Amino acid sequence: MSSAVMVALTSNLRFLKLSAMVSNLETYLRQARENHQDYDEFLLGLTEVEVMTRQENGRKRRIREARFPLLKPLETFNFEAAPELDVRLLKELSEGMYIKEARNVIFLGRSGTGKTHLAIALGMEACRRGIRTRFVTCCGLANELIEARDEKVLSKVIKRYSNYGLLIIDELGYVPLSREGAELIFQVLAERHEKRSVIITSNLGFGDWTQVFRDPTLTAALLDRVTHKAFIIKCTWESYRLKETLKNSGGD
Repeated sequence: MSSAVMVALTSNLRFLKLSAMVSNLETYLRQARENHQDYDEFLLGLTEVEVMTRQENGRKRRIREARFPLLKPLETFNFEAAPELDVRLLKELSEGMYIKEARNVIFLGRSGTGKTHLAIALGMEACRRGIRTRFVTCCGLANELIEARDEKVLSKVIKRYSNYGLLIIDELGYVPLSREGAELIFQVLAERHEKRSVIITSNLGFGDWTQVFRDPTLTAALLDRVTHKAFIIKCTWESYRLKETLKNSGGD
């Protein structure tokens, strides 16, 4: 390939915003000459680099936009500390079929059992599969919705939360909500019902959710929606954070 053609080709690739192809063009040309590749094989290899680069950049962007507090993939979860956990079900959920079916996942259990870790892990898998995801605490979501209402942009914010492919609401039950916050969270979940998936983590059993949402009627309506066809995973094992603390302090 002449230098003039090389310059023109590079310029065209940059114009088309095919940056990975630009970066790898010379390497792939050299390999094609050395291996006597056909034009179609050369072009396929070069375009595959662009596709893989874009997929990886998209995954990183979705993870960044999800606002996970920490990155905790499924492979780093301590399954030995959770003997009652259905590992087969977790692996199935990581494949994302529940998102395609607009089904919810609810993790129930005491603090320290890894509920948030599992929720983040499933969220990261969703990002890897091209699903726009958002992680937020229950209290944080309520505060954001109240602020949006006060600033007269509530419908816009509710629409945004309604459109995420996967919404993760963490720590439901740690802080009681105001009546306004409870009603606004109900609006978001009602909008998503049977349309988009939600993952919820809670330290309370369903019978105690009235402590958070205060109104028994609203709580019943909320439970009716979020538990409909949901995967409910009860984290009944001991807190491994507590066990780790006791181990480090020399306790039994």
